[in-house]
Formats: sequence, structure tokens, C-alpha cells
Amino acid sequence: MSKLPEPDPRAVRAAADAPRSDSASGALAGFAAGLRFNDIPADVRDRAASCIADTLACMVYGARFPWSATTAAYARRYGGPGPCTIFGAPGPGVGAPQAALANGAAAHAFEQDSLRYPGAGVHPGATLVPVLAAVCQETGADGRRALTAFVAGCEVLFRIGAASRHSSEKLGFHAPGLTGPYGAAVVAGVLWDLDAAGIARALGIAGSLSAGLLAFTKSREGAMVKRLHMGRACEAGILAARLAADGYSGPETILEGRFGFLDTYCREADPGRLTAGLGSEWETLRICMKRYACHVTPQAAMQTLRELMAAQGFTGDDVATLALGMSEKAVSHHDIRRPGDVMTAQYSVPFCVALSLYRDPEDPRAFDETALRDPAIADLCKRIGLSAAPDLPSAWSANIALALRDGRRFATTARDYQGMPQTPMSGAELRRRFLLLTEEALGNASAADWYDRLMRLSSQTAFPLPSA
Repeated sequence: MSKLPEPDPRAVRAAADAPRSDSASGALAGFAAGLRFNDIPADVRDRAASCIADTLACMVYGARFPWSATTAAYARRYGGPGPCTIFGAPGPGVGAPQAALANGAAAHAFEQDSLRYPGAGVHPGATLVPVLAAVCQETGADGRRALTAFVAGCEVLFRIGAASRHSSEKLGFHAPGLTGPYGAAVVAGVLWDLDAAGIARALGIAGSLSAGLLAFTKSREGAMVKRLHMGRACEAGILAARLAADGYSGPETILEGRFGFLDTYCREADPGRLTAGLGSEWETLRICMKRYACHVTPQAAMQTLRELMAAQGFTGDDVATLALGMSEKAVSHHDIRRPGDVMTAQYSVPFCVALSLYRDPEDPRAFDETALRDPAIADLCKRIGLSAAPDLPSAWSANIALALRDGRRFATTARDYQGMPQTPMSGAELRRRFLLLTEEALGNASAADWYDRLMRLSSQTAFPLPSA
């Protein structure tokens, strides 16, 4: 009887390392590891570049706030010296994990960073771009590699969010803090050139690093912690990918399995969405930019009311009654009448709508302590009617019923706003917003030059940084 040949140890190791093809993390990892720049359609690359630029502007603007200064100081205390920039906060560089932590918190510091439409509990800018910038600086990756990594992370992140059916927040979790580590791990993994098995391990590890509670929405203060959820997601993604690169592992069924993400963190889920259309339907095109420095929920209503004010010639003082019919989540999570700080105010639908009738919300400086103490804004905030409405065009739409003191009445539906995928900002509008957020810190010439280089990211030999 002939003796069976001894197995090749390298083949045994390769088989053990290969991601399971029947697991969602294996399929997502295979896609991410195999994605190449030329595979990505031009409109997808353009959307990605716009999101990267917009997020960096949000970081620079967000760095001015005390809560961002605190996370930046923490990063420098424990993370330096290193090659990675903390944007908008002059000082020595730090290591990639600490830079990602500080920049992620700064990107979300003032409610201006991007998200997905329809909403899925994901923030692509604040949870992907800080990792992208840090690891590109660490590795010297060029612009094409950066765009590829961002798109890979976005495609994975958005599918995980969509599969959750945005139900994590019904249980009291802050969804971007849960989903963010997965996308961040993919970005870092692609930039470090992990194979499919390595990225699958990174996803398995990232699942144990999710965090974030919505307690701040029911508290008079403490919304500062909301910003930390994004920074921690970025830091967690780098941790997961770095450990995975060195052979550390996590469960391959982390997404769809028993006690995995969908089973544990979601009230209702659709596992089929984890891989649906992977490689053919580009989720990156669903990126949604914000127009105003507040939660996305009231933005369509704010834009519509601003347009109505301009057309009909009235101000906030002329409003007798204002009623909004919005999503159930707007009522359950965003009906905050007496916000205790600016950060909670930015999460409040009535406050943000009231502010938009007295101040220009396109300027983020409108959302400050004086707005919180403004008696006219506070009075209108208390008087706005907010109720759940069925059959809205989207979760961010609003039915508006407005009566003025002179007897005029208006009824309309705010369907969407400028920045959503179906109504995107023009190139000129994106540039104007970038300069509005950055020129105070960088100077007009430097800010304009940086924007132009970011919008030519695919031709850059290194990740663009602001000129000195």
C-alpha cells in the first residue's frame, strides 16, 4: 500500500489563512484586497475625492474647539513623535493611531462631516479619512492608492450600515461608533497591502472594538462624547488592521453570525445587504455632504424654510406657528427643546430649524453660545410643533405648515437639500464650502491650493497636505 504524500506546510498555512468564502467578512475582504484603481468608475472616484476634501476641511475647522484640543493633546502626550499630522492644530506629528483618533474627533467636532443617503448609521468622512491620511503619511502611499483604499472602505462600511437597517440606535447605540471600526480597518488594511485573509482578520477584530451610546441625547450636557465615537472608531480600525497584519485573528462570522454585529447590535437586520451588488453597485455614490453644521435630520426643512423666507420676505419674528411632520426617529431622538450646550443644540431639530429662521446656517459660526442664549431662538424652538408623519419621501424630509403673524399661510414638503446624492453640490459650491471652513486657519491662498491638489488626488505622488 503506497504511502500518502506529506502535505506541503505552505499550502496548509495558506488554506488555514484563506477567508471563508461563505462568510460575509470573507467576501468583503476579498473585494477590498482585490480592488484596483482602474476598476473604480470615474464618477465614483470623483465622489470619493470630494468627500476626502470635505472631511479634511471639517477637521481643520473642528480643531478649534476645546474638545478637539483635548483629544489632540492626548494624542501628542501618548503618540509622539511620529510622521502623521493632526490637522488644524499646529505642533509635532504623532503616530498613526493617535493621529486618527484626534483627526476623527475633529472631523466630527462640529456636526459637519458626511454620511450616507439613505441613512445607515455611517459617517464615511469622519471614520475613513483620518485613517486614510494617517496611514498614507506613514506608508508614503500615492493618490491613486489613497482613492482605492477609501472606496474599498466605503463600499464595506456602507454595506454593513445598510444591513443593520439603521436599527442600532433604536437600542440606544450611536451607530457610527459601531460601524466605523470596520470601514477604518479596511482602509488601513488596503494601504498596508493586506491580502484577503488579513483584511478578513481585521474585520473580525474590529467587531470587538465597536462602541458608542446615545445617552447624550437624553442628558442636559455631555454631547462632547459624541465626537469621541468617531475618533475611537478610527483608532480601532488601525489597531485591528495592524494586529491582523501580524497574524492576530477574530471570528469570521463577526457580521452575520450568532452574537455577531447584526445579531447583537441591531433590532432588525438584513444580512443579504452585506454583500449585495458588491463590485457592481457602487455604494460610494451614496455619500451625502452636509450643508449646515448640525445633524442631517433637519437640513431639508432648514433649506426649504430659508428659500421660503427669501421668496416671501419674512423673518423669524414674523412666525406665528410652525409645525413639522417628520420621521419617527426625529421625534424620538431629536425633539430637544432645552439643549444644555451647543453640541446638544446641533442634534435638536426644533433648535436648528428655529436658528435657521434667525441666522444664516451655512456659516458654522452661527451655531455658537450666543445662539444658545438667544431668547428669540429659544422661544421659537419651544413653539415648533413636531410630530411623526407617514409616507414622507425620505427619512430626512419634512412636511411644513407655517403661519405668519400677518395671516399668510404656507404648506410644503421639504424633500431634500443641496448635498444629497440626487441634489449634489456643484464644484463651485464644494470649493466655497471648503474655503469657508479652512481659510481662517490656513489663509485663502494656502486653502485654495490645498483644495485644488485634493481634487487632483489621483495624480498626486503623496497624500496632499496644506502648504506652509
